[in-house]
Amino acid sequence: MKLRPAVACALLLCAFGPAAFAAGAHWDYRGSHGPTHWGDLDAAAETCAKGAQQSPIDIRNAVVTALPALQFSYGSVAPAIVNNGHTVQVNLPPGNALTLDGHRYELLQFHFHTPSEEHIQGKPAAMVAHFVHRDAEGHLAVVAALIQPGKANAGFESVLAHLPAHAGETLTVDGLALDLAALLPAEQGYYDFEGSLTTPPCSEGVHWLVLKQPVTVSATAIRKFRALYAANARPVQPLNGRVVRVSQ
Repeated sequence: MKLRPAVACALLLCAFGPAAFAAGAHWDYRGSHGPTHWGDLDAAAETCAKGAQQSPIDIRNAVVTALPALQFSYGSVAPAIVNNGHTVQVNLPPGNALTLDGHRYELLQFHFHTPSEEHIQGKPAAMVAHFVHRDAEGHLAVVAALIQPGKANAGFESVLAHLPAHAGETLTVDGLALDLAALLPAEQGYYDFEGSLTTPPCSEGVHWLVLKQPVTVSATAIRKFRALYAANARPVQPLNGRVVRVSQ
């Protein structure tokens, strides 16, 4: 497949990606600009240090609840694959959505972290894909699909085989039609809690939906991503009394 540079991603999509932060402020996953310092780097990111509902979390003692089913209206799309300097983000055209209890959220993009930012009973997965959705009022709902090494997933493999090598680079792949529904596990039970963006400015009010069943990709694909970003996960944050629910 032939690669070609794509037009820079739309501001609307990039605004909710991991690169979103105050202009000129630099952050990283280690050292003096790492997660323990994010709240000090810019006034816009004070919530990273002072917020009471921060993400990610270690999921333990979830309360079994009759939660509404996740209804995905995902189709086949031509993605734009972006290296934003902190992860690889896949920007998507309009028309794909999550409906939760009758409420519609448009899918904007998905991106990767390794290891997974979410922990289950103290353990992370090898990677995670965060599917970022937004409703008509601007509220965010993020679906987290945990990723473990195993059988190849054609959709994820097609993205992870074409990683832009340099920060700020965007690629499209001629002829690639990405089946978004095939990126999700067959069983879609989930954990549900209120949280935040996991990168500066760590804004709260994000509805998190972490799928219980992981998906798999080849170990080779995971190695390719880690060659680009060896570790880009924020440490887990205090629960601070939040209730984590899990579907029956």
